[in-house]
Amino acid sequence: MMQHITGIARNQMVFSSLEDTILPENPVRFIDAFVEAVSLHTLGFSIQTLKTEGRPSFDTKVFLKIYLYGYLNGLRSSRKLKKECQRNKELQWLLCGIIPNYHSISDFRKQNPSGLKNLFKLFVSFLKDADLISGEVIAIDGTKSRAHNSKKANFNQKKIERHLAYIEEKTQEYLTQLDQNDVEDSSITVSKIQEKIERLKHNKIGYELLEAKLKASGEPQISTTDEDARALLVQGVVVEISYNIQAAVDNKHNLVVATHTINRNDLNALSAIALEAKENLGVDTFTTLVDKGYHNGREIAYCKDHNITTIVAHPTPGISKESVTKPEYLVAKFIYNKADDTYTCPQGATLKTTGRWHKKSGRTEQSGYQFKKYRTPSCKECPVKHLCTSRAGGREIDRSEYADAIEENNQRYRENPQLYRTRQEINEHIFGTIKRQWGYNHTNLTGLEKVNGEHSLIMLVYNIKRTINILGVPDLIDKLKNWKSPYKTKDVFVLKRVYLRLFNDLFGLNLAIAA
Repeated sequence: MMQHITGIARNQMVFSSLEDTILPENPVRFIDAFVEAVSLHTLGFSIQTLKTEGRPSFDTKVFLKIYLYGYLNGLRSSRKLKKECQRNKELQWLLCGIIPNYHSISDFRKQNPSGLKNLFKLFVSFLKDADLISGEVIAIDGTKSRAHNSKKANFNQKKIERHLAYIEEKTQEYLTQLDQNDVEDSSITVSKIQEKIERLKHNKIGYELLEAKLKASGEPQISTTDEDARALLVQGVVVEISYNIQAAVDNKHNLVVATHTINRNDLNALSAIALEAKENLGVDTFTTLVDKGYHNGREIAYCKDHNITTIVAHPTPGISKESVTKPEYLVAKFIYNKADDTYTCPQGATLKTTGRWHKKSGRTEQSGYQFKKYRTPSCKECPVKHLCTSRAGGREIDRSEYADAIEENNQRYRENPQLYRTRQEINEHIFGTIKRQWGYNHTNLTGLEKVNGEHSLIMLVYNIKRTINILGVPDLIDKLKNWKSPYKTKDVFVLKRVYLRLFNDLFGLNLAIAA
């Protein structure tokens, strides 16, 4: 009769080391080599100093190793990471058996946002030196990450006024009930109503203070749990209290070369992430592929001034239901004549400008730029005026100060459809992996700076995981050894060999240094 497979007896003694349990291809070997190879102090991490009294502190590198391992394996909770330090052989090998408490683990992530951002940038430099990044074509996009702030804890002026109106209405209702109960002489009911009125008064004071704080901030909205979180449009008409993760992705191996988090939509975000990518890559120029949500003349012109070639999809101009303008008389059908600064309409009339600059006012994201107005007296006798405009004085065209940069960008977009179509292939996969596969679609940290640090860590881990898939752990460690960087710890591998040689001599062993 065939027997089942049997295991090892639980009281059987087994002689082995942690080193024997970790294969050369295990990613924890690269985490260990990478963290040991960089100078955390130079990168801006908060370093624990040695003290003459009290309990010794943990080395800062211990916590960085924990978080790199945790985020690589879908673990973000400091309590869960502590448990893994106790039972996970990979973490036991990585930390040499150290088990920090969860408070210390959690504090590291909160206290080192700038260090985590600098570490991400340093790894991009390593990828560039390892020839894994071309730095020629960069796709830029953003994705929303839910904040640690509910919709109920986010307010704008209208919402506050609605709450105050409700309080006023309910207060009047309770006062009316008090008058009725005075006639009926019901003391128990009166006391309950008075309690409700006092609670409403307290709530009213809270909303009035919140209103004053909102007006003082100059912002259109305010959040009470996380003051930096904002209500952002996620998809269609769906709004979430969230942050907006910006990412610039290189087209060679789809690796992230720049990232930061903002608390607004994409419209004014292009130049900041593009310039960050240029700085991280150390290149003079590159071509960036961007969707229509970033189409903003000021941002496109700023990129042009900094030698960045943009291919931003331009939104299709729409026609409102109230407008009388027919498709054949949209602004795009008017030809601009650069030589004499005029427009020619589809009927052949010339629209001229006085040369005066007007300023776009308002609090929208597209306000603040200058523009010139173009008109023609021919509109008065034009037989198709009713198809072009309802304005009594005739058709008027506004030309932005950034119009030249916009037209150049739009021309590149029309001439490079094949190149632009690669945009989604380059960067959409990254957001899908991070949010759907790994579940990193929200943050538990509060404050824009801390959230920036966590998202930099997520993008760093994505780059590490993808690089391991491309090269493998042994080859990646070899490239790390040969990497020349001012942020590296000097002769770290030489020091490891010295310590191991002393250990071997002391105990009469012959252990080889781990790669």
